[in-house]
Amino acid sequence: MKIIPLPAFTDNYIWLLHDGQQALVVDPGDAQPVFEALSKLGLQLAAILVTHHHPDHTGGVAALRDATGAQVFGPVGETMPEPLTRLQAPDAAKCLGLRFEVIDVPGHTAGHIAYFCPEVDGAPLLFCGDTLFSAGCGRLFEGTPAQMLASLDQLAALPDNTRICCTHEYTLSNLKFALAVDPANADLALYNAHAQALRAQDLPTLPSNLLLERQINPFLRSREPALIASARAFDASAQDEVSVFAALRQWKNQF
Repeated sequence: MKIIPLPAFTDNYIWLLHDGQQALVVDPGDAQPVFEALSKLGLQLAAILVTHHHPDHTGGVAALRDATGAQVFGPVGETMPEPLTRLQAPDAAKCLGLRFEVIDVPGHTAGHIAYFCPEVDGAPLLFCGDTLFSAGCGRLFEGTPAQMLASLDQLAALPDNTRICCTHEYTLSNLKFALAVDPANADLALYNAHAQALRAQDLPTLPSNLLLERQINPFLRSREPALIASARAFDASAQDEVSVFAALRQWKNQF
């Protein structure tokens, strides 16, 4: 299996997973980069996985489905380009001989889902849409801080070597914030240098991996003393774990 991030718009990635003959794509907001990749690589599109309803994740679904006959999977509770197979935990999407377990991760949107395959060529694979980013998390457009914290807790419980395929190249901007709220984190400083070098070569910082994210992502570390102290410096009313998380997310919104 090969996994390829296809750039779209200004900072989106459409993930393409293929076995040399058939492919699946995740969150195709634009059909054209997918059509170009399928043609270049000689692939047949078998499936489309959608994590949530935002147009930059769904805009290319209908054109791709109509042109290829690909099966579309998406969340139960959100407006989606019909027809599709609607999923929620503990459902699974089966394609390319793989089984992607559905994880309900409300927060960014009310019905957001993620897709987790325990083993793809020796390591787990997670398509998490706009819930978890490298060094960050999605904005809370429809969900609550408590929901997003619980969603991130579910993802953080996955195996260390899980590859994190999120759908935006937000890493450098997320790292600026992470360094501001967690300045003594040596792992974070090292990763920042690595990510800067990748982007200087116009290379993606993704996929990340879960062990790294637990070490450097402030939204997975919001219960750590250093992050609690930073959150309370921003908002003195942040006392319990949900309000601390909410303060960090609000700080990031304003950063």
